[in-house]
Amino acid sequence: MLTVGISESYTTVQSAVDACPVGGTVYVRSGIYRERVEIRKPLTLIGESARDTVITGGLYGYMPCEDGKLGTFRSYTCLVFSDDVVMEHITIENTAGWGKDIGQAVALYAEGDRLRFFDCRILGRQDTLFTGPLPHHEIEKGGFRGPTEHAPRRSVHQYYDRCYIEGDVDFIFGSANARFTDCNICSLDRGQAVNGYVTASSAYEGDGGYVFEGCVFTSDCPDRTVYLGRPWRDHARVTFIDCDMGSHIVPELIHDWDKPSTHDTACYTFIGCRGIDPDVPRLPFVHIITEDDR
Repeated sequence: MLTVGISESYTTVQSAVDACPVGGTVYVRSGIYRERVEIRKPLTLIGESARDTVITGGLYGYMPCEDGKLGTFRSYTCLVFSDDVVMEHITIENTAGWGKDIGQAVALYAEGDRLRFFDCRILGRQDTLFTGPLPHHEIEKGGFRGPTEHAPRRSVHQYYDRCYIEGDVDFIFGSANARFTDCNICSLDRGQAVNGYVTASSAYEGDGGYVFEGCVFTSDCPDRTVYLGRPWRDHARVTFIDCDMGSHIVPELIHDWDKPSTHDTACYTFIGCRGIDPDVPRLPFVHIITEDDR
């Protein structure tokens, strides 16, 4: 086990990650680590406590760089680009701020199969958590510029357990099959009529997309100002099971991103969730299964 701390052998997380053998473990003592971390091999990263072990950065999409603007997918604080990575008791944050001023700002860029996150805090505003891979095709040339733009598009699986994830616009997005259990998903107030969208799924056709089970959706936003999702790509798929929906969620639940094509292809399913009026008219791809239906 390699240990990171002010008085330890490694004083940065990245130096310990680089030295760690494949399949090894890095233990990170409490502290604020102002650095960008890239994990490109299977390993386990364990913090001393999620609240007190913080990897932080502040890059953002509108940031000028030598080829124009940094863009969404180069703004990450932490990149995981490997299968079989485990992270526990760690905060990953992007402190750049509100997207209106700085654009997208990714905290955790997670791309790989069998990725597991336990008791982690993932903090940001717009595009906080990217669950790669990318969609098959970009809409704007150069829109995918970043570490995995040329990586194979494959079906991968990720697991987030007892995590706290916060943001405002599309702050959980991507093409992975990702399961979230017993997580707190917190929407932040932008002071707008629509304060944001929790998910932006780009699930591949035939994949399961996102599943939220036993999660609570919390917020400091006014009532009825946040959508639970909108389809980034046509086959977006999100399932909510036994979740508690806060009063900030709009009764219609999901927005179609003004994409009529998604009405026959996307799928948003709510099973036994609390805080939902089953009788509100909704988009044709929204399906409500109540306790009485189970």
